[in-house]
Amino acid sequence: MTAHFHEHVPFKALTIAGSDSGGGAGIQADLKTFTSLETFGTSVITSVTSQNTVAVDGIHAIPAAFVAQQLEAVLSDIGTNAIKTGMLCNAEIVSAVATTLRKFYPDATKNIPNLVVDPVMIATSGAALLDSNAIDTLIKEFLPLCLILTPNVPEAEFILANAKKATLKIDSLDQMKVAAQELARLGPSIVLLKGGHLPLYKSSGKAVPQELFNSISDLTVEMEELELVDLIWDSRTGVFTELRKEFLRTSSTHGTGCTLSAAIAANLSRGLEAHEAITKATDYIKSAIRDGLTVGQGKGCLNHFHHVVPRSIEKPTRYNPHPLTSHLLQACNDDWEKYTNHAFVQGIADGTLPKESFIHYMKQDYLFLQTYARAHGLGAFKARTMAESKAFADIVVHIADESQLHIKFCAKWGITYEEMVNTPESMANVAYTRYVLDIGMTGDLLELGLAIAPCLIGYGQIGQRLYNDPNTLKGDANPYWEWIKNYEASDYQSAVTRGIANLERQCNIQQPSSHRLKQLEEVFRTATRLEVSFWDMALHQL
Repeated sequence: MTAHFHEHVPFKALTIAGSDSGGGAGIQADLKTFTSLETFGTSVITSVTSQNTVAVDGIHAIPAAFVAQQLEAVLSDIGTNAIKTGMLCNAEIVSAVATTLRKFYPDATKNIPNLVVDPVMIATSGAALLDSNAIDTLIKEFLPLCLILTPNVPEAEFILANAKKATLKIDSLDQMKVAAQELARLGPSIVLLKGGHLPLYKSSGKAVPQELFNSISDLTVEMEELELVDLIWDSRTGVFTELRKEFLRTSSTHGTGCTLSAAIAANLSRGLEAHEAITKATDYIKSAIRDGLTVGQGKGCLNHFHHVVPRSIEKPTRYNPHPLTSHLLQACNDDWEKYTNHAFVQGIADGTLPKESFIHYMKQDYLFLQTYARAHGLGAFKARTMAESKAFADIVVHIADESQLHIKFCAKWGITYEEMVNTPESMANVAYTRYVLDIGMTGDLLELGLAIAPCLIGYGQIGQRLYNDPNTLKGDANPYWEWIKNYEASDYQSAVTRGIANLERQCNIQQPSSHRLKQLEEVFRTATRLEVSFWDMALHQL
């Protein structure tokens, strides 16, 4: 008896677009996206470009008849569950593709099922990717066939200017809604009008002035928090949907439009309905941009495979060089605020902290430093390389030097060395130091680093904030001014920078799972709460 095996039939998506020799956009981006989203990708090449991350310096259009021949070859044998189009280059190719699609979908009463049209017209570098005489053909022959149209703001303005013979300036969310409805009247059932070229101030909802738009990716230029709105208009239901997301200030955006339309097509091919396909595609794009790649000297590219190995913490980039630290401070924000804005700290700032509380704190802090040095000794013991062992040893030496400064500083407050070493440890000090040592004994280097990080980072933040705060009492009028200056000083801030860099390096090596990240958060949160208890102990002289 012959056994019959049913082969798995994959979801299929077809891209009809140009080739990008730089690999960041066009069919290269589309096929990466299809693969990333577990879809079998096929392609019809409309043109071959010579380009890199800096410029497009050559375009060779494929003869329209050969484009149609490719399309017939794919559809007659392999078929597809969804189609996306990108760069169609000229009127002849637009017409040839439209004619061939109508041949294979003769029963489509309006739109061809799951056809996504990305009206590629101008490259990020400024090169024209669609002949000027092709726009009328696109509007008349192609837009009536598509289910979803995905223009950005400049593309929407250009299409409507040619279709309506009138200029429409899209400079607000209200104007985006008007434009989306006008575009839908040209044939598409659904218009996804992308808001990447129209970032909005999150506080007011107003658009960033055009003269500032080119400065957005320059992080040295300070700006308010921005958001973008991708607007969906479904002409079948008469409903707008606003997809609001954080605007990522990055230049790693090459191929964004290609990738988004490909992701929508991939999702449609897997059976998702249109709105869910769009929403999931925009989420995919956000992560691909956030985890973008610098591959050349110009615009960076998206990371199409960012989620193949999920990262609970994104990799460090020049836009977010300390992702673990940023995540921890946000995750533990309530406790961090209690710590860094404690009443003890406020008393330091305005000079009103009782002298007795400060003296009690200084005695206990000296005892804490002894355990702090031991904890770093554990780090040297656990280190796997000589460089790491030396780094921890250097910190122990630095703590020893700091303790001598501590002794001299205490002497100015009438506290003798004998008093400090003979002072009983407070329960808050015992709880904190033994917790750090316990983590050092049972955890790894990253956990140990997180147990001691709130002390290192918090004092650095407090020192900088109080030093620069105009409300801080400065100079000799504040008895605690020297303490503030010590933690604002460059040597301490350098230590903070080195400590954070070590945490980020360990995290990037480990790439912790989501479960592991929760454990790391708990270590950082517990140490932060123990810092709060330390301030309470000092303030109330417990």
